[in-house]
Amino acid sequence: MTITDYVAIQKRSLRVLATGQILGGLGMGAAFSLGSLLTAAVGGSPAYAGLSATMSTLGTALFAIPLARLAGRVGRRYALATGGAIGLVGAVMVIVAASVNNLPLLLASMLTLGAGGAVNLQTRFAAADLAKPETRARDLSLVVWATTIGVVAGPNLVGPGDVLGEHWGLPPLTGAFALAAIAQLLSAVLYLSALRPDPLLMSRRRSVEEGSTQPAPKRGFGAAIRILAATPAAAVAVFALAMSHATMVAVMAMTPVHLALHGVVIPLIGLTISLHTAGMYAFSPVFGWLADRIGRTTVILIGQGILLASLLVNFSAPDSVPAVTVALVLLGLGWSASTVASSALLTESVAAQDRTTVQGFSDTVMSLAGAGGGALAGLVLAAVGYGMLNVWTITLVVLVVIAVLLLGWRTKTAATA
Repeated sequence: MTITDYVAIQKRSLRVLATGQILGGLGMGAAFSLGSLLTAAVGGSPAYAGLSATMSTLGTALFAIPLARLAGRVGRRYALATGGAIGLVGAVMVIVAASVNNLPLLLASMLTLGAGGAVNLQTRFAAADLAKPETRARDLSLVVWATTIGVVAGPNLVGPGDVLGEHWGLPPLTGAFALAAIAQLLSAVLYLSALRPDPLLMSRRRSVEEGSTQPAPKRGFGAAIRILAATPAAAVAVFALAMSHATMVAVMAMTPVHLALHGVVIPLIGLTISLHTAGMYAFSPVFGWLADRIGRTTVILIGQGILLASLLVNFSAPDSVPAVTVALVLLGLGWSASTVASSALLTESVAAQDRTTVQGFSDTVMSLAGAGGGALAGLVLAAVGYGMLNVWTITLVVLVVIAVLLLGWRTKTAATA
C-alpha cells in the first residue's frame, strides 16, 4: 500500500474513533456525575460515596489488559466493541442494583461499567496507531477532544435522565444510567461496523512492509514491567499518567458529595462537573500541538503546574461554589495536558510490537491509581474535610515533577557522556 492509502485510513479511523468517543462520553458522563450520589444513597452514608469512583476505576483496570490483549490478537475493532458491550451490561446492572437497594450488587455493577473507561483509554492509543511521529500527539488529542461533546452534555442530562427514568418507572438517580446503556450499545455497534480497516492491524502491516518489525508476539504482565524497566522515558510516562489520574479522581469524585452536603442543587452540581470535563477534553488539541512543538516532558510539567493551582484554589475557598468550579476546570486542564503528553511519550518510547502490551499495562496502573485515589479521598473527606483533601493530594503532583526532572537530568547526562 502507498503512503496515501495509510493517510486515508488514518483519517477514517480518527473520524470513527471520535464519533465513538462522543457516544461513550455521553453515557459515561451522565452516569459518573451521579455515581457517588447514588452509592451514598444506597449505602445510607456519605462515607460510601468514594466507592463509586473506586469501583469504576477498578473496573477500568480490570478490563484494560484483557482488552489490550484482545486488540493485540484481533485488532482494535473487536476490542473496543467488546468493551462497549461490557459497559452496556454494567449500566443495566446499576439500575437493577438500585431497584433492589443492594450496595454490593451496585458496586459490582460499577466495576462492570468501568469497561467503558477502558475503551475510552484504549481509543486514544488507537488514534496513534497509524499516526506520523510529527503529528502523533495532535492525532491522539483530537480523539480525546471529541469526548468533550459527550462528557460535557452527559452531566446536564441528569435532569432529563431522571424524567425519563420516572417515566419508565426506574429508581431515583438511575435515569442517567439508562442513557449510558443506550450510548454504550451504539458505540459498540459503531466500532464493530465502521472501524475498517483496523488501524492497529494496518500499522503492523506497514511495519512489515517497511521491514522494521514483525507482527507482535503474545506478551504478558511481566514483559511490560521488563520493557518499562529498560525504558526510563516510558516508565516516567506511565507514572505521570497514573499520578495525574489519581489526583483528578480523588478531587473530582468527592466534589459532588461536598457540594451536596452544602445544599447545592443537583442541576448546579451537574453544571460544575460539566465544566470540569470540558477542561479535561476541550483543550486537548492545544496540549497535543504544544507537545509536538515544545516536547512531551515540558507539557507534562505544565500540566502539573495547572493541577497544583487547582488544588490551591480548592484549599483556599472550599465552601465557595464559584471557587470550586474554577478549581475543577483547572483540574481538568491539568489532567488533559499531562495525559495527552504522557500518552504520546509512552507510545513513541517503546517498539511498535510492544505497544499494546505496555499500553494495556499503563491503563491498568492508571486506573488502579485512580481507584486508590477515590477510595482514600472518601476517608480523607470524612476525616478532615474537602479543603485538606486537596492539600494531601499535592503530594502526588510533587512526585510527578520530581520524576520528570530526574528523567531530564538522566537524558542530559547520557547525552554529554
